[in-house]
Amino acid sequence: MRSVFWEDNQLKMIDQRILPARFEIVAYRSHREVAQAIKDMVVRGAPAIGAAAAFGLALAGYESASASARELLADLQAAANTLKASRPTAVNLAWAVDRILHTVKKSGQQNADELRQLLLTEAQHIADEDVAINKRMAEHGAALINDGDTVIHHCNTGALATVDWGTALGVIRTAHEQGKRVHVLVDETRPRLQGARLTAWELEHYGIPYEIISDNMAGYFLKTGSVQKCFVGSDRTAANGDVANKIGTYMLALAAYDNGVPFYPVVPTSTIDLSLASGEQIPIEERNPEEVLGIQFLGEPVAPKNAKARNPAFDVTPNRLVTGIVTENGIAYPPFDVNLKKLVVKNS
Repeated sequence: MRSVFWEDNQLKMIDQRILPARFEIVAYRSHREVAQAIKDMVVRGAPAIGAAAAFGLALAGYESASASARELLADLQAAANTLKASRPTAVNLAWAVDRILHTVKKSGQQNADELRQLLLTEAQHIADEDVAINKRMAEHGAALINDGDTVIHHCNTGALATVDWGTALGVIRTAHEQGKRVHVLVDETRPRLQGARLTAWELEHYGIPYEIISDNMAGYFLKTGSVQKCFVGSDRTAANGDVANKIGTYMLALAAYDNGVPFYPVVPTSTIDLSLASGEQIPIEERNPEEVLGIQFLGEPVAPKNAKARNPAFDVTPNRLVTGIVTENGIAYPPFDVNLKKLVVKNS
């Protein structure tokens, strides 16, 4: 089953907030509902967010009562702004929305109903392409994994974070299906625990051996020589190879670099933002402090009643810590400002 899919004139998604305790599909009929679902992390992971936003824009087309193409396009632009504002760091969201708007404008279609159908067709193309892209990336990345490797994985980058298959976890899954013996150390990924909740759930389904570690244990295992590779995802990668990913990725990359362990982000080219010279320009989403303060121990809050917290959702790993960046068009190695562009251009 895909994490994001269109069925019965609705957008349906796996509710990732309640896994692994319960598996539920939720349905949406309006773009505002989709924007809120993205913000609330019903759906998460840059590729999955992009597909969800694409279908959200298709819903906006059906919501609009406009009879003319010109009026419909105005409604779509307003809906696009709402969707883009839901999560600012993941570039796939804006990329998917802008791609659909460009397609409908370029079509020159003057029939509003046919434009609505075009919206849905293009959203479905984005979803289908994501699966194909992930499988190509997985083949490239799996070649980096040797039989018997132990790898550290941060956050969740599997089928749940994409339309299907996955980015970094898709690489691990492919290596496993090739017959390689792979063991995964799964960072919990605080404060929302995407590693412990989602990645572990996926690995169990795939039959891949794993152990959960708290984020602050990664340095220990890297220093003791227990780990051969690190694989992570990316929500936005700058032109110079700086990588914005789930908070904690930077610390993992520092520890990997210090211990000579290769560090590979697995990144669809749609996540590479060539308009940004460096990661310093990437907007970092700061989420509700309650995600930090709401953690409990033995049924009680871990923090004092009046405690305050900070909650940046992402950090930026500088390119000097990155061994190579895996894309669907191959693996980019330094200098990233030269080689990333070559791989992105292959898609243009």
